[in-house]
Amino acid sequence: MSSIPVSKSVPDASPSREPTRSGPVFRPSVDIVEQPDELVLYADMPGCRGDQIDVRFEGGELTIHGTVAPRLPEDAKWLVHEYDVGDFHRTFEVSSAIDASRITAQFRDGVLIVHLPKSEPVKSRKIQVQTSS
Repeated sequence: MSSIPVSKSVPDASPSREPTRSGPVFRPSVDIVEQPDELVLYADMPGCRGDQIDVRFEGGELTIHGTVAPRLPEDAKWLVHEYDVGDFHRTFEVSSAIDASRITAQFRDGVLIVHLPKSEPVKSRKIQVQTSS
């Protein structure tokens, strides 16, 4: 199985790459698995709803962003407050060996699943060896 490089992007101070956000921003934990025909990214995004998640692939970068709305009013009297609310944000540089036109995403049980299909030339295949008789 060929290895397709996926790396975490180095943060850039440019506003076009990382807009300023008010409030906390969390890095969701991710797993990326290489399968014969695709890479699959799993990102934990608890508290998000599917309509609060944005997935973009642009310029060789995959960006995932999700927003979690506050669950209680700001004037709530907290007895214990351990769960913080804010945005999830991660950006990855992805190899050109990914077919960007076929990327799909789904959200299920608090986990974002992004399918990154490999381009045809990258997929490994068995070559039939012809023999003379």
